[in-house]
Amino acid sequence: MGTGWLVTRLVPLCGAMLMAATIPAAAQGQSKTFRDWIAGCDNLRSCTALSLPEETAESVGFLKLERPAGPNGTVSLSLKLTGEKLKAPLAIGLKLNGAPFPAGGKPLAATVEDAETARIVFSEADTAALIAAARKATRLSASLAGKSYAISLAGSVAALLWIDEQQGRLNTTTALVRKGPVAASTVPSPPALPVIAARATGPALAEGPAKALGAALRKHLKASDPDACEEDEDGARYNADRAWPLDGGRRLIGLYCGSGAYNILTGYWLVTGDAVAGARKAAFAGNDNNVLINSDYTPESGQLGYFAKGRGIGDCGGLGNYAWTGTDFALTTLSAMGECRQLPSDDWLVLFRSDVKITK
Repeated sequence: MGTGWLVTRLVPLCGAMLMAATIPAAAQGQSKTFRDWIAGCDNLRSCTALSLPEETAESVGFLKLERPAGPNGTVSLSLKLTGEKLKAPLAIGLKLNGAPFPAGGKPLAATVEDAETARIVFSEADTAALIAAARKATRLSASLAGKSYAISLAGSVAALLWIDEQQGRLNTTTALVRKGPVAASTVPSPPALPVIAARATGPALAEGPAKALGAALRKHLKASDPDACEEDEDGARYNADRAWPLDGGRRLIGLYCGSGAYNILTGYWLVTGDAVAGARKAAFAGNDNNVLINSDYTPESGQLGYFAKGRGIGDCGGLGNYAWTGTDFALTTLSAMGECRQLPSDDWLVLFRSDVKITK
């Protein structure tokens, strides 16, 4: 099999992981783009809205609004700006459509998150003022250490209105945009946080036995399901095939199944002992097959994580985690960013979260 196999597998895989579209709606949240903004809510109806920087902007700055569900869910609005060799103390000047913000134009103190990231957390009053101004204002301008940043407000009101709708706040006193007289007590409380029991398993098999088991499985698949996985023609480069003992005499086998410029595909099968003829594909919620991108299994926690990059710099795609429960792999976390606009993965939209309890 050649590049044709890889393209037909990689494109739909990235698409599925970008938006996790195949996970049942009841199990996870969702996201939506509104011009230069994107918003998403997780399975607890905790929501986030992000402004989208220009795809090729040299100075990246963005607004991030977060709000948990429920009558008492408080709003947090922050501004992040990237720079070079940043050191505290820092002051950031802001303007809304060219007019000083907040009123008076006094620069706001920022914290240094790392050597390249400065952050402002707006006060409750400034947050309310900025949301109100966004109905007419089109841009927020920022200046930091001699650099200028342009943050578009186009789509911000629609994004916040969508969040109000997802959280059941429309026409209530707690709404971000469409406020009304309805009491805050009518806003639905968030669902319970799912608790998932992950089973710690044994360490990976030694290289020799793992490769032998992988070779036997490949031989079986070549005869029974030749399209299941690409031939491993460069196994030395990727240290491709691996295996881990699970409980009940089962083993998890990961086979290298192809790669792109910045994504490596691994297919996972469950096998009892060495009986590869009875191998079954591992099932992963949110993925219509058993292949994950840039993934690895951590036996000490019984968890399998992945990071599917939409492009090389890793500013879009999907990342998540599954836990071995003793019977299957359950989704534990999921974040996604469907717009390639220079947003770091730490700030991607969270669509699913849970409380993982590790057992042995």
